[in-house]
Amino acid sequence: MAKTGPRNQVKLKSTESPYYYYSTKNKRNTPDRMTLRKYDPVVRRHVEFKEEK
Repeated sequence: MAKTGPRNQVKLKSTESPYYYYSTKNKRNTPDRMTLRKYDPVVRRHVEFKEEK
């Protein structure tokens, strides 16, 4: 069975390549979609990653 609670796994997609990054977020504290600047190994630099459904 899956864990219960406010923390869920989210899929972050790079804005410049097809690369995905997985992270967790607390839905109670951040109900909006998440955006992070992370390293993208495909383009070899830091880019913005946006949360996907």
